Amino acid sequence: MHDIETPSIDESALLHSARRTIQIESDALGALRARLDGAFAAACRICLRCSGRIVATGMGKSGHVARKIATTLASTGTPAFFLHPGEASHGDAGMITRTDALLAVSNSGETAEILTLLPYVKRLAAPLIALTGNAGSTLARAADAHLDVSVREEACPHNLAPTASTTAALVMGDALAVALLEARGFSAEDFARSHPGGALGRRLLLRVEDIMRRGAALPQVPPSAPLAQGLLEMSRKGLGLTAVTDAEQHVLGVFTDGDLRRSLDRRIDVHAVTMQQVMTPGGRVIGPRELAAAAAQLMESFRVTALLVTDPERRLIGAFNVHDLMRAGVV
Repeated sequence: MHDIETPSIDESALLHSARRTIQIESDALGALRARLDGAFAAACRICLRCSGRIVATGMGKSGHVARKIATTLASTGTPAFFLHPGEASHGDAGMITRTDALLAVSNSGETAEILTLLPYVKRLAAPLIALTGNAGSTLARAADAHLDVSVREEACPHNLAPTASTTAALVMGDALAVALLEARGFSAEDFARSHPGGALGRRLLLRVEDIMRRGAALPQVPPSAPLAQGLLEMSRKGLGLTAVTDAEQHVLGVFTDGDLRRSLDRRIDVHAVTMQQVMTPGGRVIGPRELAAAAAQLMESFRVTALLVTDPERRLIGAFNVHDLMRAGVV
């Protein structure tokens, strides 16, 4: 056997090639952004008025892009699925109904398998959105809304392999999905309902009430309690804070590690001063039905490591800290 000669590897040449590719694709996206016009708004209106589903189709690498666009639309509030154009002419075209809209991706705009679908789609009077790199193509001219995803050059040095063009089409699909998401008022809770499985679903579906500590595990003291009692309560419950509550469990304030440091700087007598004198009045609280992911964002925004949970009348019903969020897989 002869040894296979391994070509020498020039690291600088590899990095130069990578940077060139990224620059070409970045330039293509900049041009794409500048070209956005009323056609994009028309495509959005078609999708928003569609009472059925968006049927995305494309061949080859454009098919991969179309499939991704369909899944992104479906997961962000716009029902969609992918239809292989090659299979469509052998019976699968029946999956398209009069209430649907067709979204076709073809860089040339002349993909034979897609053009074969056009008479059928026109008979149904289903609207057509086309993403092509050729505004004068058959597909572009047949479309109710044509989105120009043309690029000046591919990143491939031979200007052959679809690279910048597929990136442009993919980004245009993302732009469409996000615009529709915002137009529909699609919320984080809506997103959670369409992603129930795995870590993502767990992070999005969990609510504060699912992770909060309850009952005897809640740190709380009356406002008249000496600071020393509050410190013991904080130590026993291990949340890094204690609630200051009245006889009906209403949260009057909160005392945290930060409040302790500020109190010690004032050289106070921990046995004489009361919790009412050193607490932060009010304090940040959250409701039990809020998403745990929203709670994590709130904690990060205000740079706190624990939160109290209250009912609408600000009665204490729970508490949790960042470690509870971590154990639940939220952060």
